[in-house]
Amino acid sequence: MSISALPTSVTTRLSLFPGGERLLEEHAADLPQKNDLCGAFWGTLALRTVGYAATPTGGVLDQDAVAVEAGSTLPLVSHTEELPAGEQGRDDYRLEFPKLAEGHLSGTAVSGVIRAVDVLSDGGLEAIPISGPFETNDVREIFRCFRAAATPGVVTLNVGTRYLWGAAADERRLGAYLETGDSTHGPAPDWDVGHFVGAAGTIEGEAGELVLIADTYPSLGPSGLHLQPVECVAAALRRPDILGDGGVVLFLPPAAAADVREALATAGLTVGLWDNGSPDGANGG
Repeated sequence: MSISALPTSVTTRLSLFPGGERLLEEHAADLPQKNDLCGAFWGTLALRTVGYAATPTGGVLDQDAVAVEAGSTLPLVSHTEELPAGEQGRDDYRLEFPKLAEGHLSGTAVSGVIRAVDVLSDGGLEAIPISGPFETNDVREIFRCFRAAATPGVVTLNVGTRYLWGAAADERRLGAYLETGDSTHGPAPDWDVGHFVGAAGTIEGEAGELVLIADTYPSLGPSGLHLQPVECVAAALRRPDILGDGGVVLFLPPAAAADVREALATAGLTVGLWDNGSPDGANGG
């Protein structure tokens, strides 16, 4: 696993979420996402992490299969210039997708990702969408509720990347943050888009808490893994100045999902969809 390339002085305290090891294996195998399919990328990993290897009809389970069920759209004119530095993009689509003249709206609606996972798991994997609030302690509570289920699943975050630290934060900065809890001295963000990423675990320090982010491009940290202060993750979920809202989706087997829903509601979290700015093509949006 590429965790070994992260600073060992902090990763020795890493606590992966249930299913985290399998998630990281599947993540490494499927990098990078196809252009505009970050939501479908994470729908695919959610399914594969809990053991789905094919569609219910025995077809290929990949980003394209998820994207079709999710109603994903592509831009009429490619905007790969918006990708992180060093990324050339990936357009080896196996299937065809609708194209939008309004390229900034392309991608996948969160409702589409949820529907695709439900269809392709034949109801065996349930999504719990969380639309807020996203203050720092709320994010910690989401992670706590997910851990308490003690069942392999996936945590997907719909963030604004401008609020995150740059992925190449060094050992000194990460260690200082864990010791002081001061998240204001991180490197500048790598790019500025609305984006789906995964959270694979956390590292608790004396005052700060880092979140292990699994991203969709290998240039963002070692093989797409980087560490983010939980305060920055919370800000990225609130994403006040970005088209569309942010949110969290927890993917769990139905038996575990019921208890997690109840725990989230008790903690004051809002379980429900949000509008991330991309239309749901399958619903005519």
